[in-house]
Amino acid sequence: MNARIKERLATLTTKPGVYVMRDKDGVVIYVGKAKNLKNRVSQYFRNSPKPSKVQAMVDNVDIFDYFITMSEMDALALESNLIKKYQPFYNILLKDGKQFPYIKINLKDAFPKFEIVRKVKKDGAKYFGPYFAGLDAREILKTINAAFKIRTCNQKITATSMSKRECLNYSLGLCSAPCTKRISREEYLQEIDRAINFLNGNDEEIEQILKDKMIHASENENFESAILLRDRLKMIDKLKQRIVANLPKDISKDVFAYVTNGINGVITNMVVRGGKILGIMSYSYSDAELEENQTLFNFISQYYQNMALPSEIILSHEIDSDLMCEYLEKKINFISNPHGINKKLLEMATENAKEYLEKHIEKDKIKYDNTIGAVKALQKALKLPIAPTRMECYDISNISGTNKVCSMVVFKNGSPSKKDYRKFKIKTVKGSNDFASLKEALTRRLNRLREGKLESFKEMPDLLVIDGGKGQLSSTFEILQNEGYATQIPMISLAKRIEEVFVPENSTPIMLKPNSAELKLLQRIRDEAHRFAITYHRTIRTNKQTSSALDNISGIGPKKRDALLKTFGTSEEVAKASKDLLETVPGITPTLANAIINYFKNNPIEYKAEE
Repeated sequence: MNARIKERLATLTTKPGVYVMRDKDGVVIYVGKAKNLKNRVSQYFRNSPKPSKVQAMVDNVDIFDYFITMSEMDALALESNLIKKYQPFYNILLKDGKQFPYIKINLKDAFPKFEIVRKVKKDGAKYFGPYFAGLDAREILKTINAAFKIRTCNQKITATSMSKRECLNYSLGLCSAPCTKRISREEYLQEIDRAINFLNGNDEEIEQILKDKMIHASENENFESAILLRDRLKMIDKLKQRIVANLPKDISKDVFAYVTNGINGVITNMVVRGGKILGIMSYSYSDAELEENQTLFNFISQYYQNMALPSEIILSHEIDSDLMCEYLEKKINFISNPHGINKKLLEMATENAKEYLEKHIEKDKIKYDNTIGAVKALQKALKLPIAPTRMECYDISNISGTNKVCSMVVFKNGSPSKKDYRKFKIKTVKGSNDFASLKEALTRRLNRLREGKLESFKEMPDLLVIDGGKGQLSSTFEILQNEGYATQIPMISLAKRIEEVFVPENSTPIMLKPNSAELKLLQRIRDEAHRFAITYHRTIRTNKQTSSALDNISGIGPKKRDALLKTFGTSEEVAKASKDLLETVPGITPTLANAIINYFKNNPIEYKAEE
C-alpha cells in the first residue's frame, strides 16, 4: 500500500457511497458500492488473506476515489452508472446490446396481436419468455398462428374499422381476419386466451388442434400443409421435453448458481416458465468483490435491467433481498436455502456452472490478452504516458470526391464500444481530398470535446489512430496543435503497406512485432473504422440514388412517389404528364396533380439538376 492510498484511507467516512479503484495509469479497474465506505474500502488494503482475484486487483491499485451518497440505494444506482461508463475489467459486465427475445401482447388493444421484442417495458403488456438455448420465439409464434389464427399484421384494427378485403394469411388459414369482421371481438379474444394458456405452459389443447388439422390436411391430400403442421408439432414436442416434474405451471422462477475457483468465476442462470426450463445461460467474469454473495447481488442488479421479473428467484448464496426488491421495484421471493424441486433446479444450475468454468478458463485468458493485455502492451510499445483505454480511429470514404464521409470508431479497454461510434458528412471539402476531409472531421470532433455537451464526444481519447501514413498523420496533427490538444492527446497513424506505425514529428516508423496482440489491436480498430466508413458512404449513396425531385412536393410521400415512378419511369416523364394522366395513378388526386404540375413549372433549376 502506497502513501497516497494511506492518506486517502484516512479521509474515508462511515456513510454509504461508491468507490472507484484506479491503476498507475489512471485507468478505472474496479467500481464498488458500500453501506459503510470506511469499513468496506479498508478491507481491501488490510494484510488479511484475500481471494486470488481480489488480490490481483488490489496489486494493481494506485489510488482510489469515492463518492458519498444519501443511501445505499443511491449508491447502487450510481455504481451501475459508473460501471456502464468505465467498463472496469474487475467488474461483472453484462452487454446491454444482447437481450433475449420475449413474446409480447398488449391486451388493451381491441384486437391484440403477439409480437417479438427484446426489451421489457413497464407498459401494462404481458411478456412471455425469455426464449433461448434452442427455443425460437418466431417458431413458437408460427405454432400459435397455425392453431389459433391470431393476426400478425401491423394494421390498426378497432371495433368500427373495416378493411376492403382480407390478406393472404386469411386464405392460408393463418388468420381469422378481424380486419373485415370475419370474427367478432369476443370470439377473437377467446382465441387470444387459448394462446396465452399455451404460453403459460398448457400444451394439450394446442397439440390436439394441430394433430386434427394435420390429419385433415393429409386426408384431403394437402400434403404441403400437413408437413408444416407436422413441423409445428415438433416445436410442441421440444417444449414438452423441458417440462419439470412436480412444478406448478403458474409459477415463474429464475435460478442463479455462482461457482468460482478463486481467480475466475461463473454464474449460471436457469429460466423456468410455465413448468418448463426455457433455457440455461452461463456467464464468466473476474469480479473483485470481497464477498461471494455480493458478487451474485451485483450480477442480478445488472441482469434484470431489461428483463422480465419472475415471482421467485433461487440463489446459491444469500443476498440483501430487501435492497434488491427496492432496486427492482418489485416484491420477489428470494430463496437461498432451497428444498425439494427447487434444490434440484439449483443443483442442475451449479453443475452447468462448474462445467462452464472448467471449459472457459483458457478462453477468458485469450480474451484478456487480446483486449486489456493488448492495451497495456501497446502503451509500452509506443511509450504512451497512460494506457490507451479509450482509442478513437478515423477513416475517410468517397468515390471520386462525391458523398464524402468520415467514420469515428471507439474502442474501450481493447473492445469496440459501438454506442460511442459517430459518423461525419464532409461539408466544406471539394473534390477527393482525404487530408482536408480528415481535418474537417477532427476539427468538429475537438469542438464537441471542448463544448462537453454530447455524451459520446465529451470524453477525451487516450489515443487517436489515423488510417494512413506520414502524410495523413502530419496533416491531422496540425489540427491538434491549432486546437491546443497536441500535448494532451497522443496520435499515431497506421500505414497499410507493411503496417508501419508513425508518430508525430518523427519520420522513422515504429515496427510492432508481427502477429503481436498490440499490432492486432491497431489492425482491428483500423479495419473497423474502414468498415464503418464504407457502410455509411454506401447508405448515403443509395439514399441519393433513390431520391427524387418528387420528394420535394408537399403531399407526395414514398408510396405515391414510387407509384408515379412506376407508371412514368422517371421524374422527367412525370413532369411532362398532363393532369388527366397524373390522376390515373393510384393515390394522385386532382389537388396533388396540380401540385406536381406547379412544382415542375416553378422549379426548373432543381429539376434539371436532378438529371
